[in-house]
Amino acid sequence: MSTYDDADTSANETSAAPTGHDLRKGHDLRKGHDRGKGHDRRGFLRGAALAAAGTAAVVGETAVGGVPAFADVSGRSASSAGGGKIGKWTPDPVAQQFTLAVMPDTQFLYWGSQDSVNRQPQEESFRYIIDNSGDPDNNIVFMAHLGDLTEDADASSFAEIDKAFAILDSHGVAYSVLAGNHDVTGDDTRGDTPYLQTMGPQRFQHSRTFVGADSSGYNTAHVFQAAGRSWLLLALDWRTTDAGYAWANKIIKSYPKLPVIVTSHDIVASPYDDNVYPYESGDPEDNAIFQDNGQAMWDKLINDNDQVFLTLSGHYWPPGRTTKKNAAGNDVHLHITNYQNRYFGGGAMLRLYHFDLDRTMIDVETINPWILAQEPGSRNELAGELSRVTGPVDDFSVAIDFEQRFSSFIPVPARPARPAGKELVPGTLAYWRFDGQGASGTSLSAGQTIKDLSGKRNDLTVVTVPGTASDALTWSDDHHPDQPGHASLKFVGGRNPVHGSYLTTADKAPLNAATFKAGYTFETFVMIPLAGTPAITAGRRSSPGGVLRRPPVSTARTPIRTSRWSSSRSPTTAANRSGTTIRSTTPIRRPTGATAWWRSGGGIWRWSTTDGTPGCTSTGLRSSTTPVDCRSA
Repeated sequence: MSTYDDADTSANETSAAPTGHDLRKGHDLRKGHDRGKGHDRRGFLRGAALAAAGTAAVVGETAVGGVPAFADVSGRSASSAGGGKIGKWTPDPVAQQFTLAVMPDTQFLYWGSQDSVNRQPQEESFRYIIDNSGDPDNNIVFMAHLGDLTEDADASSFAEIDKAFAILDSHGVAYSVLAGNHDVTGDDTRGDTPYLQTMGPQRFQHSRTFVGADSSGYNTAHVFQAAGRSWLLLALDWRTTDAGYAWANKIIKSYPKLPVIVTSHDIVASPYDDNVYPYESGDPEDNAIFQDNGQAMWDKLINDNDQVFLTLSGHYWPPGRTTKKNAAGNDVHLHITNYQNRYFGGGAMLRLYHFDLDRTMIDVETINPWILAQEPGSRNELAGELSRVTGPVDDFSVAIDFEQRFSSFIPVPARPARPAGKELVPGTLAYWRFDGQGASGTSLSAGQTIKDLSGKRNDLTVVTVPGTASDALTWSDDHHPDQPGHASLKFVGGRNPVHGSYLTTADKAPLNAATFKAGYTFETFVMIPLAGTPAITAGRRSSPGGVLRRPPVSTARTPIRTSRWSSSRSPTTAANRSGTTIRSTTPIRRPTGATAWWRSGGGIWRWSTTDGTPGCTSTGLRSSTTPVDCRSA
């Protein structure tokens, strides 16, 4: 089980740069047999994929796999580079869905000292970023390069890098870069280099997202806008010194309410074997570990800064990821992405992080725009495999409750209660709320009435099953933060024998005669106990007199959307599978404790338990539907 890094054959290796290691045996890859294996891999890459990535001996000659490779030293301008006309950079900074594009090691495209340069794959990826910035399904707001822009750190290579990145500059694209071990030597005190001359802070003087650099120029900070808020991204040198970490800590403290993404060339490595393809990744959600540099970064920067929730790095391959708890007890997601050992040296692959704040999710995919732009019939077998990489370490989703994760530094202000009159939208037939009617913890008695605030006379009356305890239905101050009325009712009931209370409209209530030929909407807030109540079900009444039921709620995942149908209104009736889906019922946030608030719409809910444990808390109801029967029995 070996991890390989791009330091194995670097022309720029120095004593200051830590070596790669066999993570199983602890062997130095520079020594003995392991070192030889590293050379064998690089020999294959140079002799096959990299022959295509670099310059062919004769202009127009077909390289390995039938893909033409040219000595791209023509000095074309950004606007005329191959691929045709480029669109406009038009991301939406407010939409709750946005994409962070990540580009790992592109070194084998830029080996100027060997007359081996091909800008085309990277330029095609840049065009993709620009052209998809305004697409609502992508909304690419920022691009982060993870270092090793070149193979040799040569000025001739950076001259070509300059031309490629001119595409981003000329279109106003927000991006960051950082130095990898093939771009520089030593740590961030190294002084002037071709990298710094080409990609240093001066390059970002017209960037709206660039906020500063440390005194070395190798560590930079960027703030981009997405989902209606600001996000801080740090691009740190591959060997950051204590002075660099002190600067980074100061930057984070100067933006105390911003979520932070840390990018660097070397943070985590993948401890599994890349000799087998497809890669044997073990647990794809926990297959990355710290090397010495990554551990230092965790100790000196990440662990004590709760704002840091995601780190992105390259350097090692194959890809992997893991999650660690920081000092505040919150998750930090640590990802490695690198495809330099694949066809065409990775061909400027893009890792796309699709943030969806509504779904509390980051969906990750890995694509190669340069290959996707080719006609499918013209692609060779290796190119076809790399157009989209869909393994479990390349295509996955990460669930993050952003509001909760960021709550330690972005407190969510409590929303005040709203008057009932402002909640009465046109067409409301009944509106019930539970605030201002009883002290929290006190009981409701049989026959007690809850007024219909719509004025349509569809009042609710409490009905109690004989033998039920007096506290089966009580007032509660508990409520969801977004709830109009800051109160609720708590139902406690069970079976064997049946006991509990419920609410019902009167037999002659106007709502009972409604036919709803054009449909209806029913809205409510519900809190379901998750711990110690495995038999809890939640259902809604549906014509003709059936109950849609959900399986028990899991504390770890969002409940399944496909509901179950029972032909009887009795919760004890065996349920049959149906295709019915309560589409408008979604959790407000992913459950993390014993209870979770839910906001639902589209039907009438009923709650029950089978073992006498506490039932559910219902809250203010607004209906334009059939008679209501909210019970715990």
